[in-house]
Amino acid sequence: MSKEAGKSKRSTPKLAVVIMAAGKGTRLRSRRPKVLHEVGGKPLLSHVIATAGKLAEAEDIFAIIGHQAERVREAVSGTDVRFIEQKEQRGTGHAIQCAREAIGGYEHILVLSGDVPLIQADTLQHLMTLHLAEGASMTILTAVQEDPAGYGRIIRHSPDRAEVDAIVEQKALKPEQESVREINSGIYAFKVGPLLRHLDKLTNNNAHGEFYLTDMVALLHSAGEKVAALKAVNATEVLGVNTIAELAALDASIRAATANRLMAAGVTIFRPETCVIDAEVQVEPDTIIEPFVQLLGSTRIGTDCRIRSYSVIENCTLGNDVLVRQGCVLSESTVADGARIGPFAHLRPGSEIGQDAHVGNFVETKKAKLGKGAKANHLTYLGDAEVGAGTNIGAGVITCNYDGVHKHVTRIGQGSFIGSDSTLVAPIEIGDGAYIGAGSCITRNVPSGALAVGRSRQVTKEGWAAARRARREEEEQK
Repeated sequence: MSKEAGKSKRSTPKLAVVIMAAGKGTRLRSRRPKVLHEVGGKPLLSHVIATAGKLAEAEDIFAIIGHQAERVREAVSGTDVRFIEQKEQRGTGHAIQCAREAIGGYEHILVLSGDVPLIQADTLQHLMTLHLAEGASMTILTAVQEDPAGYGRIIRHSPDRAEVDAIVEQKALKPEQESVREINSGIYAFKVGPLLRHLDKLTNNNAHGEFYLTDMVALLHSAGEKVAALKAVNATEVLGVNTIAELAALDASIRAATANRLMAAGVTIFRPETCVIDAEVQVEPDTIIEPFVQLLGSTRIGTDCRIRSYSVIENCTLGNDVLVRQGCVLSESTVADGARIGPFAHLRPGSEIGQDAHVGNFVETKKAKLGKGAKANHLTYLGDAEVGAGTNIGAGVITCNYDGVHKHVTRIGQGSFIGSDSTLVAPIEIGDGAYIGAGSCITRNVPSGALAVGRSRQVTKEGWAAARRARREEEEQK
């Protein structure tokens, strides 16, 4: 679980990762913390944490949080990230000042932005390699952009050297610098000793009254320290998010990359541009995904499956040779090899569909277990139910699992037959091989091999309908 900033796992750790995650969603016109906006099916911050976790040299990962801090903590609570709180958001330099105690025992830190989800571990590794090789106190990850407008520009000591003289903001560019397209990504490696010695020299003499980490370049130069830069091979890796349109573009980029990864591994995706596939989804070769399918969360799908159009599958595990027909919704459930689902079936959380089982048209399950070869093909609700292997559930069957206060379980044995339009009032057990007559309301246990019929007695009044019609006609003629 996540932890507050404190002592690291070793007495003399070398590298920590610090992720800037305190900002608001002001430019996104959103009340939600910026780093909790989602791309590829998970928050921006989660992408950055996952990438940082791939760096073998990193002893710890810290997230500097501020705006709606508790909400951010909760969103990434399943990770090993440690938290540092920046109670007032007064700039990136101030954020590192808030982290002073946490990072003091490290030799180096890697500073990442929580809203840059495409950054790759290999790129960060190359940044650290150059940082160490150059003996730099600060190393900046840069990128060459076709349109660098609005970004700080990197002014190198000379084109063929890693050393940087300055970061110059757009409005401060000299005429001879306006052609520079190498921009500052906001991702840095620092040697901790020089950083901490000069950190309090940052000033907020700027239009926003904030302390900027970019000002460390000038401070370190003045102290005779070396500042270097590494140019990212893929400029899209350093793209951040400032508008909803940019968020949508990043989401599309991540999802396209996921679809391409799956297709390269042998998955057939018809019209991939119409599908929504989250970044962590895994699908085995020879599975076919039709247009307008959504595969969400940590869904896992085996080989030789077919997912037909308009189905939505979230946090589910499907075995091999599974058919999901059109328009199904599956959530937090498991489906075993050879099962057939839908069309228009709804598997709610906790459903476990066994091998070769069938869940058909407009069938809803919730915390239901269907054994091997069991069938519920039409218009049925199975909630808190256990259905044995080979049992057939007729159309319109309902397990009445809720008494208004508590949920109760229905247990149906193997090889049983539940007639259409039957109501099973839980808690109840139906034995192996039992038959339930159609239209029954069953309130007591049924032994194995028994027949249970729970209907009111039928009354037939001959001629009643004809007489009623005759009376109506007489009344209308009056």
